Amino acid sequence: MSDPGINSIGEIRMQVMWNRLISVVEEQALTLLRTAFSTSVRESGDLSAGVFDPRGQMLAQAVTGTPGHVNTMAEAVLHFMNEIPREEMFEGDTYVTNDPWKGTGHLHDITMVSPSFLDGELVAFFACTAHVVDVGGRGFGADAKSVYEEGIQIPIMKFAEKGKVNMDLVRILRANVREPNQVVGDFYSLAACNEVGHRRLVGMMKEIGLASLDHLGEFIFSRTRDAMLERIGALPKGSWSNEFTTDGYDEPVKLAATVSVRDDHVEVDFAGTDPMSRWGINCPIIYSKAYACYALKCVVAPDIPNNAASLAFFTVSSPVNILNAVRPAPVALRHIFGHMVPDLVLGAMAKALPGRILAEGAGALWNIHISARPVAGAEGHRAEVLMFNSGGMGARPGLDGLSATAFPSGVHTMPIEATEHTGPIVVWRKELRPGSAGDGEFRGGLGQVIEIAPMEGHEFDFSAMFDRINHPPKGRNGGKDGVAGAVKLDDGTKLRPKGWQHVPAGRRLVLELPGGGGYGDPARRSAEARAEDRFKGYVTEDNR
Repeated sequence: MSDPGINSIGEIRMQVMWNRLISVVEEQALTLLRTAFSTSVRESGDLSAGVFDPRGQMLAQAVTGTPGHVNTMAEAVLHFMNEIPREEMFEGDTYVTNDPWKGTGHLHDITMVSPSFLDGELVAFFACTAHVVDVGGRGFGADAKSVYEEGIQIPIMKFAEKGKVNMDLVRILRANVREPNQVVGDFYSLAACNEVGHRRLVGMMKEIGLASLDHLGEFIFSRTRDAMLERIGALPKGSWSNEFTTDGYDEPVKLAATVSVRDDHVEVDFAGTDPMSRWGINCPIIYSKAYACYALKCVVAPDIPNNAASLAFFTVSSPVNILNAVRPAPVALRHIFGHMVPDLVLGAMAKALPGRILAEGAGALWNIHISARPVAGAEGHRAEVLMFNSGGMGARPGLDGLSATAFPSGVHTMPIEATEHTGPIVVWRKELRPGSAGDGEFRGGLGQVIEIAPMEGHEFDFSAMFDRINHPPKGRNGGKDGVAGAVKLDDGTKLRPKGWQHVPAGRRLVLELPGGGGYGDPARRSAEARAEDRFKGYVTEDNR
């Protein structure tokens, strides 16, 4: 009979190696943060990093990064393996694409994959993704009528072979983007990110004496599978549907989902969602699936590591529609409806698990891309500036919603100092928006107010990427809706929520971001909580 202590020691050793693997991908991600040129990466963490086994299955992901990037990257690696035969993979290689349907949903995201060799044998792949400031074309916005107008398309190809960078690709990039130094710099940062992961992995394997990751991978996947089966087994079985309407571009858009909990997996179907749009607000299924899986995992198993085994328990299907857009649909702003998917899915799960699901929040980031320039006859410089901004989260059962927080994307906002450093703009105001939260036993999170102006002698065009202006976030279980957003000039001129628009010299752009929905009957909110809201200035005279 074997000694049970030997197995225990073996499991402890495997768990230690699993933790080491997670630390490897964390260092991989932090390398990208430290070396990136674009503020969207180095300041906001709009990235992902992970390690995969030789079959393309994700073993571990970095906590640093967004669910949309991580979960699409988990599928994207398989596309790279299908395009580049094993016999054409060499030590020192790095592969790249920004294909929206094989990468992470739109052209602004660059995905790189690098094979990792130990003693001549392929032992792993490292992958990473980052949002770059510009890919040419019409710029980051909704106005294109096809993906061909949205910027340069890079098919799956080699950025470097055997350590030698493809300078033809670099020259093509420089000729097609408005910020060549930033973009090319980010390409090198992505490659360095994977290289650091490779070095740390090989160092770990040599230290431990591993020739492959096969046994460690089986340990990771088997433990994850067992834990996921236990969690899904505890869920009620059946199907629940949800739908809501949101702003769209020039007409409202209906999103619909049915969530079905089976004995050993969970299905999501987006049938009933409105057709594809002629504007660049469509979302490839790879990105819709990423956020559907994230929403389910938040409910089912938030504490179980995210890897190929945990993601395998979720299936997502859809006819062709705005959440399953097909080429050559314009998809630049795929994040808007992609970020709405969690509220859509969670709304269905709220029917299955009453009393456990948060209210709706702002959802989509209020991204803004600014193209600044000197006015005619004035001296100055041109610049492309990207800002990520967040409205309020929905209230949670038992807790108020988080204010100005990026759920579900998880990105940080750029510091004002870093934003102003990139171009001739001034951020005059960036503060919480009083009275924007939905009332309830638990209050929604507040949105924020942001005022941006061109520097003296400058003007700018900006790409509006805003939602929840005509359809505010809904409360749950009797909670009130959050307050809708607004976009205007400081003289009161209303502007459109989407599309390229102009801010002349001497004017300010005013963004009022939506607040999250409340949870529970407002009559049940405690006197102490209301007094604290008044003390902190979270409410206005109208909603005290």
